Formats: sequence, structure tokens, C-alpha cells
Amino acid sequence: QVQPVESGGGSVQSGGSLRLSCSVSPYNPTKYTMAWFRQVPGKEREGVAVITSVDTTDYADFVKGRFTISQDNAKNTVFLQMNSLVPNDTAMYYCAAGPLLLPRLALLLPTSFNQWGQGTQVTVSS
Repeated sequence: QVQPVESGGGSVQSGGSLRLSCSVSPYNPTKYTMAWFRQVPGKEREGVAVITSVDTTDYADFVKGRFTISQDNAKNTVFLQMNSLVPNDTAMYYCAAGPLLLPRLALLLPTSFNQWGQGTQVTVSS
């Protein structure tokens, strides 16, 4: 099992950028699929971006072209670069680790992941 720990959240104006980090320990990029999710009160948790052990990535339609997920194996860290932020991006962002092999249609499903961080808040003002 791994323990993800998120950081980098904060408040930003619309159009701004933030970079979230997820420190994972113990980290073995060949054993896990890593993903970012987000949730606002009263709504279900939704997938944002995912990266596999071979650096294949996938994104929710609402962040394509704006967000980029990456991982630095040497630093045991997964990143989410968020650009062109809008108020609808306001949410608690969670990092999660899941099984090495996941069907493509399951890559952004919260139920596919079983190791979760505590979350980091992102607030975008207009």
C-alpha cells in the first residue's frame, strides 16, 4: 500500500495557474496507476486526470487542454499542472493510487482506486 499526500492547493483568480503535487510513499511507479480527482460539497467525486506506469495519460473532457498530469519517479511525486483555471474548477482535489492494470473505461472512476490522500483545496475566483 501507498500513502498519497497532496500539496499545492490555494486560491487563484480566473485564468490563473496552480501546480498540485502528490508525494507518494513508498513509491513504485511500476506497481500503480496514479490519478487526480476532485469533489465539491454535495456532488460526487469525479476523475480529472490519470497516469499509468508507462506514462499513458487520460483526462476528463472538462480539463483537456488546460491540465497536465506527470510523474517524477526520482522524486516519488505525481504532479497536476492546472492552467486557465475557471471558477468551476473550485473543489477539493485528491490524489489516488490504484491497480497497475485498469481497463481504459475505468481509468477515471473513483471506484477503481483504493489509496487516497486527504485532499488539497483549490479555489478559483472570478
